Amino acid sequence: MTLFLQAMAPPETSVELLRSRWQELLRRVAEAARRAGRDPAEIRIVAVSKGHPPELVELAVQAGIRCFGENYAQEMHRKANHLRQRGYEVEWHFIGHVQTNKVKLIAPIAALIHGVDSQHVAEAFNRWGERHGVIVPLLLQVNTSGEASKHGCQPEALFQLAEAVLRLPSVHLLGLMTIPAPAEAQRVRQEFRLLRNLRGELQQRYGSSPEDFPHLSMGMSADYELAVEEGATLLRIGTALFGERPSKQVVVTLSHERLP
Repeated sequence: MTLFLQAMAPPETSVELLRSRWQELLRRVAEAARRAGRDPAEIRIVAVSKGHPPELVELAVQAGIRCFGENYAQEMHRKANHLRQRGYEVEWHFIGHVQTNKVKLIAPIAALIHGVDSQHVAEAFNRWGERHGVIVPLLLQVNTSGEASKHGCQPEALFQLAEAVLRLPSVHLLGLMTIPAPAEAQRVRQEFRLLRNLRGELQQRYGSSPEDFPHLSMGMSADYELAVEEGATLLRIGTALFGERPSKQVVVTLSHERLP
């Protein structure tokens, strides 16, 4: 008997459908920015393609999308190769939790790493950068919800971690990232506001200009308008663009051997 998982084919998705969803996202982001007195040009959408096949990402590129986020190093590597072989130039962000043994897969591809939450991981990227003569851009992930299941450093530990990262010559700290608890809008807004305030204190303590630590990566499909209102510069949006990720089904193969 053989058991294995097989991804079920996603519903039919066209370039036109993706383009329509993308334009709607841009419209709603712009409206949220204007409500907050912000310039919509300050905000960028990272299209989260986690769990979707490379062919769907290719359709998204044809729809005009150029920035994608992935949670798993090997999946990002596979999709990046798929698009490169077809002549597409896109920007990849790594938005998942980083394991140090994956740094060598992540660093050559990702234009920005969102999920660094320890000195150990930052030092691994620094070593990679020193070996290859490049500066690795990253964000520090903060656990704003206090949930034990969430990755990220605790808010009270952020500045000690930031000081350690700022001493590393081959990484460049560009801001902060969070994943809020699934909760009512007011609770989510409070978490976004906390991250914004922490970024403000980071700028006051260690910044030499208002342009230092420019990014707040916060806001996903369910709460991105709140995130824009609270200062997000990077929105990680998947479901609202691509739909639900393909489900898995178990395939069972039974042999027809005659029992003794």
